[in-house]
Amino acid sequence: MKKHFRYIPAFHFHWLTRYYDPMMRWLFPESGIKAGLIAQARLQPGQVVLDAGCGTGTLTLLIKQTEPGAAVYGLDMDFRALSIAQEKIGKTGENITLQLGSAACLPYPDKSFDRIFASLMLHHLTRQDKQLMLGEAFRVLKPGGELHVADFGAPHDAVMWLISWIVRWFEEIHDHVLGLLPVFMADAGFDPVQEMVRYRTFAGPIALYRAKKPAGNDSAVRIREKSQGCLQRG
Repeated sequence: MKKHFRYIPAFHFHWLTRYYDPMMRWLFPESGIKAGLIAQARLQPGQVVLDAGCGTGTLTLLIKQTEPGAAVYGLDMDFRALSIAQEKIGKTGENITLQLGSAACLPYPDKSFDRIFASLMLHHLTRQDKQLMLGEAFRVLKPGGELHVADFGAPHDAVMWLISWIVRWFEEIHDHVLGLLPVFMADAGFDPVQEMVRYRTFAGPIALYRAKKPAGNDSAVRIREKSQGCLQRG
């Protein structure tokens, strides 16, 4: 039986997808977050890079423009957002491969990528699918590869606590508010997992994380077996 992954579309409703880009610029310091996420990845020519949950392709395009020598892929399960990304990238003429699919069941072979990005995507997934996505990211990363995440983090002051506890009723961010996202990364096999920087925004605190797949790790076998289950169900 085919597994259906549940996700929350951009701003909760499909009809709001067309307004995603301008709303993101208003709610978040988007350019700073995306630039910081790319900078911490230290991209190099010849690397293979995946933007998992690429949405409308803003980060995907910026990755390619920052390092033209990288092979860049974008994946998202929302065909409306992916259509916007295709149109946006098509206007630039950049060579980027986009694919419709779930980040919780990545359609790529083991050890395919040097870097994986997940920008403001994980809070759209249920806890189970967050854990599946992180396990899948571990599987398809090469040894020594890195996962770079921007998403809601645990609030560290009263104002951010208040905003976070309001927003959690609209998105799957409860685990993020509790500070569990780095725990989930470590459980998937990543080591070390580092919080690089934190932003205060109108929607709550946003943290940037860098998580590395060790160059040699016996847990890779366990993660691979778990991840292959989603491929068999699909």
